[in-house]
Amino acid sequence: MAFPLSESTFGWTAVPRSQPALYKSTSKANSKPFSPHEVKLPSSPVAVQTHEYAKANLPEKTFNHSMRVFLYGIGVLAQHLSNYPAPNSLIETYFLACLLHDIGTTSNNMDHTRLSFELQGAVLALDLLRKFGAPDDQAELVAEIVNRHQDLGDTGSVPLLLGLTLTTTIFVVDNVGENADLVHPDTIKAVTTAYPRNKWSGCFAETVRKEISKKPWSHSTVIENFAETVEGNKLMEPYD
Repeated sequence: MAFPLSESTFGWTAVPRSQPALYKSTSKANSKPFSPHEVKLPSSPVAVQTHEYAKANLPEKTFNHSMRVFLYGIGVLAQHLSNYPAPNSLIETYFLACLLHDIGTTSNNMDHTRLSFELQGAVLALDLLRKFGAPDDQAELVAEIVNRHQDLGDTGSVPLLLGLTLTTTIFVVDNVGENADLVHPDTIKAVTTAYPRNKWSGCFAETVRKEISKKPWSHSTVIENFAETVEGNKLMEPYD
């Protein structure tokens, strides 16, 4: 089987799963401040429908988190991963993935399946994006990202946009507060002003505990002390 489009079109290019390996050639000096107002949100029919769906179906705290993840990622992509092509189709795919990566954590979705929230979210995202008219290459990559966005580790490879999503959802400022050098402090202030955290650390820690309590087999259990680590995000304390 031959795939119809280049791997770089939507962000399938293979990169190291290891975060240190992914960013081995960058430095703190690359991080420059920018305002969310400088970032134009994707405006294709698929992007608009997905944005509207996420805003209508996600709790406000989760929606704001999704938008912060997108904005931080745009900066990381431009300032620390600039050696990879970033066409508009890739930016749009990352936007879709950010909006849907936690769709499986809503009460309705979590309470009606035994699946881990990431896998449930991937199934929902794939179906939703196909209904909205997304190309299969794009919809499948979003599903891959949603399913694996807590797939931490130092071996093997991942698609570029999954590597970026691992950075922005787990390893950088919003959830854990590691690798803060990848995002300029002024950017953090601007992004959290545009999309307030409203005690996001406690909110997400509660979600992790809820899933583990309901589904002691879930994938969230593989990250040791995950809820406690999220609650201990000292970097984001001033913004919570």
